[in-house]
Amino acid sequence: MTQTDSAIQPQVLPGQHGIAWLIQSLVLMRAQPARLLLLALVMQFVLGLTQLPLIGFFVIIAIPALSAGLLEGFHQVAKGQPASPAVLFTPLGASPMTGRLFGLGVIMFGIGLISVSLVLSGSVAELDPDLLQRIEQGDIDALASIDENLIFRIMMAVIVGISISGTISFMSIPLVWFRKQKLSTSVMIGLKALVINWKPFLMLSLGMFALTIPVALLVGVLFQLSTSSSGLAFILLALVMLLMLAFQLVLFGTQYCAFREIFGFDRPARQRELAEQPEEKTETKNDPDDDQFVA
Repeated sequence: MTQTDSAIQPQVLPGQHGIAWLIQSLVLMRAQPARLLLLALVMQFVLGLTQLPLIGFFVIIAIPALSAGLLEGFHQVAKGQPASPAVLFTPLGASPMTGRLFGLGVIMFGIGLISVSLVLSGSVAELDPDLLQRIEQGDIDALASIDENLIFRIMMAVIVGISISGTISFMSIPLVWFRKQKLSTSVMIGLKALVINWKPFLMLSLGMFALTIPVALLVGVLFQLSTSSSGLAFILLALVMLLMLAFQLVLFGTQYCAFREIFGFDRPARQRELAEQPEEKTETKNDPDDDQFVA
């Protein structure tokens, strides 16, 4: 049983909450860093299967479901429970949410294709077919033969596609998973939440940008050290990977914390249980799910 669509309305929060989400995300990561990093590592391994035919397309449209699994991992950490790696795959077998999340994956995939098509505007057709085939086969040297302007346009196409898809899915994924909402409802109300809470999300973007600068500098230093020291190259590259996974986890953590404050969690079963108890007991009994995580 879920709440009606009219009951799912986003809260409007002050701008400083954006920084609070970032801090809360870091605190959650500090609670179980090894388990959360393992979750992110497993997710990256699964995403690596996108290079395989047929299976790759399935993995691409399953990204929202995998993201919901990672958010569920943060939810377990927030409740003081150990985040199991198996939780990443829980949304893949949770009907009807699975179908809705896969539907969102198809939408995101379509947006990516349209973005690339619009930004490139036939530029790929100008490439030499042999060169294009070498690129598809993973020939890195072939990339050096591509015009720099075309590379820039390809990067812009990818950024535009990711930005649009990320905006649509940021609140839609947790609304489908935690609040069990229909896909259309989740997209519309999720976008509404982003618009009316533009101040905290602007502050969150600025905070993430400020965090990106030292992370990028550290990654650059580690890459330089890995190329100059062959003996430590593997260790340094592993550190780079862990650093990038940690940064990715921070972003997922802010998504979880933002959703928790803007929408909260669906508790109809608990509410029915309290309603059936005598009035004097319901007044003194606290709902543990109502406790908000404060950094």
